[in-house]
Amino acid sequence: VADLNDELVGVVRGSIKTVVTCAHSPTHLAKVGYVLGLRVSPQHRRKGIAHQLVISLEKWFVSNGAEYVYMATEKDNLASVKLFTEKCHYSKFRTPSILVNPVSYHTKRIPSSFRIVKLSTDQAEFLYRKQMGSTEFFPADINRVLANPLSLGTWVAFPRGETWDNMGKPPQSWAVLSVWNSSELFKLRVEGASMACALYARSCGAIDRAFPCFRLPAFPDLFSPFGFYFLYGLHGQGPKSGSLIRALCKFVHNMAARKSEDCRVIVTEVGGQDELRHHIPHWKKLSCSEDLWCIKRLGGESSCCAKEGKDWTKSPPPRSLFVDPREV
Repeated sequence: VADLNDELVGVVRGSIKTVVTCAHSPTHLAKVGYVLGLRVSPQHRRKGIAHQLVISLEKWFVSNGAEYVYMATEKDNLASVKLFTEKCHYSKFRTPSILVNPVSYHTKRIPSSFRIVKLSTDQAEFLYRKQMGSTEFFPADINRVLANPLSLGTWVAFPRGETWDNMGKPPQSWAVLSVWNSSELFKLRVEGASMACALYARSCGAIDRAFPCFRLPAFPDLFSPFGFYFLYGLHGQGPKSGSLIRALCKFVHNMAARKSEDCRVIVTEVGGQDELRHHIPHWKKLSCSEDLWCIKRLGGESSCCAKEGKDWTKSPPPRSLFVDPREV
């Protein structure tokens, strides 16, 4: 935190974890710091406080063995981009897509030709380490992520008539995702909208509840506090993987509509070049096609990339990446 004359004027948070880095191999790991929650009170901005907070946090990362540090911001947040790229010398690194889909009061139809099965935590860990263990930013402590009380579970989808053997050969086409209940952590609210817009959203919701058989595309009420489910660990293989991911997203939508009064949107973040993003239901007006991740090398030579003379900050973007729900 930053204080001035006993007044709290700024705050920043950070976390450290071990993840897969540049070589996209489960053996290429590095300790990475993550910057989040940087805030400075409006009346104390443009005084270098944010810069000093970041510098202090980076020193803490280094003292705890982190070799890289990264952060995420909106591409249009010019003040944040300028602070990190010009003053703090971060490099623009990845541009994942944030996809947001509203939760309506009527259920989505899931093709009867698909089966959806919930995995145990151990089964999910085995599957993720086997299938996504070499994905960029894949956390070494995936077991802790899956066992967290906020993680509602992991589900796989595959064509009906085939069987799922977690230890053996998977079906020709399959897909997997996990669900994180962010509604239990915090609530969001959209501010600055006109009264007419807020009334329209609430009336749409009322009509959708009263006449679910019409299946109207209702605009969600985001003007009062709401929560959301975050989808992570999305992966699929085979010619039907896209349709299977779509079916899983519908399944989660139905779960949110049925079990959570606070969950009004379902959010996920995928790599900018991930083909699965075309099959994930979302509203373009609520989504962000290009989030911005920036990265900086702090030093250290313990990771495999460093020992091989590779700099992760200069590696080309992969097709997919793993977004840790703990950092949402």
